[in-house]
Amino acid sequence: MNQVADATAAAAAPARTLFGQPRGLATLFLTEMWERFTYYGMRGVLILFMVAAVSQGGLGLDDKTASAIYGMYIGGTYLFGLLGGWIADRLLGAQRAVVAGGVLIAAGNLMLALGSTDVFFLGLLVITIGVGLLKPNASAMVAALYPEGGSRRDAGFSVFYMGINLGALIGPLIVGWFADRYGWRWGFAVPALGMAVGLAQFVWTRHYLGNAGVAAAGEQPGAWKVVVAIAAAVALAAALVMAGVLKIDAVAMAAGASWAMLVLGVGYFVYLLFFAGLTAVERRRVLVMVALVAASVTFWAGYEQTGASMNLFADRYTDRHVFGWEMPAAWLQAVNPLFIIAFAPVFAALWIALGRRGRDLNAAAKFGAGLILLGLGFIVMYFASLRVLGGANVLPTWLILAYLLHTFGELSLSPVGLSYMTKLAPPRFVGQVMGMWFLSMALGSNLAGQLSGQYDASHLESLPGLFLKIFGYGAIGGLVMLALTPFARRMMAGVR
Repeated sequence: MNQVADATAAAAAPARTLFGQPRGLATLFLTEMWERFTYYGMRGVLILFMVAAVSQGGLGLDDKTASAIYGMYIGGTYLFGLLGGWIADRLLGAQRAVVAGGVLIAAGNLMLALGSTDVFFLGLLVITIGVGLLKPNASAMVAALYPEGGSRRDAGFSVFYMGINLGALIGPLIVGWFADRYGWRWGFAVPALGMAVGLAQFVWTRHYLGNAGVAAAGEQPGAWKVVVAIAAAVALAAALVMAGVLKIDAVAMAAGASWAMLVLGVGYFVYLLFFAGLTAVERRRVLVMVALVAASVTFWAGYEQTGASMNLFADRYTDRHVFGWEMPAAWLQAVNPLFIIAFAPVFAALWIALGRRGRDLNAAAKFGAGLILLGLGFIVMYFASLRVLGGANVLPTWLILAYLLHTFGELSLSPVGLSYMTKLAPPRFVGQVMGMWFLSMALGSNLAGQLSGQYDASHLESLPGLFLKIFGYGAIGGLVMLALTPFARRMMAGVR
C-alpha cells in the first residue's frame, strides 16, 4: 500500500476506544446483531408460514414449492452480496449501502406482514437485495476500523462474530414466540421492528466509524446505468407478476437458478486455469480451490435443511410439549447459534493446539471432517424419521443432536474455507475468488430447497429416504476429501 493509501486508512479509524477496541465496533456489532435477529427470526417461520393452510393465515403452498422458494431466498441473499459489495465499492460507500440495505430489509418484512401472496414474493426479493447490501459492507467496515491489521483485527472480528450469533440466537426465540402467540403477521412485523432498531442505532452512532465506509473506492463510468438497468428489470418483472401477466413456477425457477450458478462457477474456474496467465503453482492451487468449492456446495445443500425439511420435521413430528406448554417449532432454530457460541472457541483452540504440535490438518482434511459430521447428523434424523414412520412423534433431542453434529461440521468447514480461499487465490484474483466462495454457498442453499422438496408429506416414507440421501452425499463427499488430503497438501505448494 502506498503512503497516500496508508494515510487514508489511518484516518478511517477513529481514536475513541471501548474496552480496547474502536468505538465503532459497537455500532457494527449492534447493526449486525439486529440484522441477523431479523434474518434468522424470519427464516425460523418462513417455510412454516408458506405451507400453513390459508384458513390458518398461511399461504397454503405445497411442500415442494415452499422448499424451492426457501432455497432461492437463502441462496439469493448470498448471491446479492456480490452485487451489494460492488455497489458499495463503486457507487455508495459502505455506510450508505448499510443504510439502504437496512431500509429494504425492514420494508420487505413489512410487505410479508401484509399477507398478500403477490406482495409476499416481492417482499422476499426486497429483503434479499437488502441483505446483499448490508451484510458484506458491515463486515468490510469492521476491517476498515483496523488499518494496522494483526491480532487486534482478529479480536475485533471475533467480537463481531459474536454479534452475528447473538442475533441468530434470540431471533428465532422472540419471533417464533410472537408468531405462535399472535399469528404469522407478527412473525414478520417483529423482524421489521428489529431491523428498524438496528438501523436507527447505526444512523445515530455511525460517527464513531470515522471515515470508514464513507466514500466509494472509485466510481466506474456507467456504473449507475448498470444499477438502474437491473432495478428496472426487477421492477418490471415484479409488476408483471403482480398484474398476473407473469406466472411464477418456483420449482422451475430454482432448477434454472442452480444450473445458471453451476455454469458460472465452472466457467470462472476454466478461465482461471487456462486463460488467466497463471503460473503452474497457481494453477495447482486453483485445482485445490475447485475441490473446496465443490465440497462447500455439498455441505450447504445439507446444512440449510435447518430451515427447510428439518424445520417442517420440528413442526409436524416433534413432541414440543414442556410441562403442558407447547414450544414454538421455530425455537429449535436457535440451537445452532447457541452451539456456535459455545464451541467456536473450542475449535479455535483445537486448531492452534494441533498447529503447535505440527499436526494441523490441511483444508481438505478439515472439509472432509465437516462433511462427515454433516452426514452423521442426517443419520440421526434418518433414525428419528423411522420412528415417525412407525407412528410416534419424537423428542426434540433428536434434532438437537443433529444440530450439534452440524455445528461441529460448520466449524470445521466454514471459517476454514474463508481463510484458505484467500491464501490459495492468486493475489490479483482474491476478490473474485471470494465471490466464487459465496457463489458456492448460494448454489448449495438453492439446492437445499430442491432437496427438501423431495419430501412429500402424503408419502411419509420419503422423509427417511431424503435424510439417508443427504447422509450419503455428506459421507461420500467427506471420504473423497479425506482421500484427496495428501494430493491437496502437495498442490497447495506451501500454503498452510
